[in-house]
Amino acid sequence: MTEAIIAMFKPYKKVLHTITFDHGKEFSYHEKVAEALNVDTYFAHPYRSWERGLNENHNGLIRPRALGEQYLPKDKPLDKVTTKQVMDIRTRLNQRPRKLLGFKTPEEVYAKMKLAS
Repeated sequence: MTEAIIAMFKPYKKVLHTITFDHGKEFSYHEKVAEALNVDTYFAHPYRSWERGLNENHNGLIRPRALGEQYLPKDKPLDKVTTKQVMDIRTRLNQRPRKLLGFKTPEEVYAKMKLAS
């Protein structure tokens, strides 16, 4: 998990400042992530999902608890999800307009940020 996080965020190292983890043992090497990406790392308090609101919102979009799953049914084991499926979900979520962004997509906002830097 540590190497995957580093590889995934390395291209964004210049604009990444913090990462907030939950208390899963998969994040036990958080110091290595912090050093490799030059970021501060934090841990959310147990059972306070609002401290990681964006992450929890995306989890709900990807694997909702109610019927009508958008992308991955709750009963599908995550070790059966392919990299292509993950990338397709990421693309769809990043092309989804957001009220918070003035109904622009995260993709549009990020493209403008890249041009500005």
